[in-house]
Amino acid sequence: MKQLLDFLPLVIFFAIYKFYDIYTATGALIAATALQLIVTYILYKQVEKMHLITFAMVSFFGTLTLVFHDDAFIKWKVTIVYAFFAIALLVSQLINKPILKSMLGKEMKCPDKIWAHVTWYWVTFFVACGIANIYVAFSLPLETWVNFKVFGLTALTLVNTVITVMYLYKHMEHDESEQIK
Repeated sequence: MKQLLDFLPLVIFFAIYKFYDIYTATGALIAATALQLIVTYILYKQVEKMHLITFAMVSFFGTLTLVFHDDAFIKWKVTIVYAFFAIALLVSQLINKPILKSMLGKEMKCPDKIWAHVTWYWVTFFVACGIANIYVAFSLPLETWVNFKVFGLTALTLVNTVITVMYLYKHMEHDESEQIK
């Protein structure tokens, strides 16, 4: 259910874009992201920081898109969100408090070196996605960018999440009792 809520604003954005235009879709994205926060809070009695940050960015860049009637703002939002995530991961690693380890470390016990590898991998991934977004957004037609944003970047993120979990699982520290069996 929670994963469905995470993708709901993106699905609504895509559907509205296909039937109307980028500006109507942007307004729908802002509303759907706000609705996502409300429903998440009602169901789970908490809202993750990532959702709040995403809502703030969607609201800010979406509003600029609507006010100035310029789709460049909503296109830049994607790259800026990726840059924000890359910087947050980078800084957390440099100050020796990796965000990914704090989020997943209770479920997946791995050596710090492995968490560092995963962090650097995701920093690189977010930077690459941000650069790819700039290229697609400003060199190719709007239709191509929307498809790339909705399907390409989402698929890449899911694939990289699976790869990360497999990598972490491979390097998990197992209890001695599990190793004996």
